[in-house]
Amino acid sequence: MADILRRRIVRGELAQGDRLTEEGVAEEFGVSRGPVRDAVSLLVYEGLVETRRPRGIYIRGLTLDDIEQLYSLRGALEQLAVRRALGGDEKTWQPVERLVQRMERAADARDHADFYRADVDFHSSFYELADHPRLLATWRQYEPTFMALLEVTINHDEDLHESAHSHRVLFDLIRAGDAEPVAAELADHLARAEERMRLELDAR
Repeated sequence: MADILRRRIVRGELAQGDRLTEEGVAEEFGVSRGPVRDAVSLLVYEGLVETRRPRGIYIRGLTLDDIEQLYSLRGALEQLAVRRALGGDEKTWQPVERLVQRMERAADARDHADFYRADVDFHSSFYELADHPRLLATWRQYEPTFMALLEVTINHDEDLHESAHSHRVLFDLIRAGDAEPVAAELADHLARAEERMRLELDAR
C-alpha cells in the first residue's frame, strides 16, 4: 500500500494539497484502518504526506527543494558507502558486476522495469559492502523513495544503453580502486539523476 501511494505521489498522480481519508484508502485497498495508518506513518516519515487531525491525510508531494535535499543526502551517504566498499576481491564484486550485466541486457531488451530494479540493487550493493550497519539502515529508509524516483525518470528513456554504460564506467572505476576518480564519477552520476528528476517536475 505504501509503495503504491508513494509511486502515485512521485508520479504526480497525487498532487500537493490533495486530501485522502483513512476510510477511503482502506476501502480502496480492502483493508482495515490499521494497515492504512502504518502506511501513512511511513509516508509521513519520508516527508511525502502530512496528517491533520481530524481532517485527514494531505499530500505534501515533491518540490525542487525536496529533490535537492534528497540527492544531497544521498550523495553524502553514497560517497561514504563507496569509500568504505573499495577494495575486496573478485568474488566480493561478482554479484555487483552481474547487476551491471543485467542492466546491459535490460537495455538491449528495452526492459525498463528490470533495468530500474537492477539499478537500485547496484547502488544498494555499495551500502551492503560498506560494513557500516547504521549507514545501511539510513539508506534503507530512503531506498523506497529513490526507487519511485528512478521508476519515473527511467520510463522516459527509449534507449537505456547510455545509462547502462554510465553504470559500467562507475563499476570499472570502483574495481580499479582509485578513490578520487570514483568520487568524481559518482558525484556526476548522481547529479545527472537529480537533474532528470528536476526536469520531470518542471514538465508538470
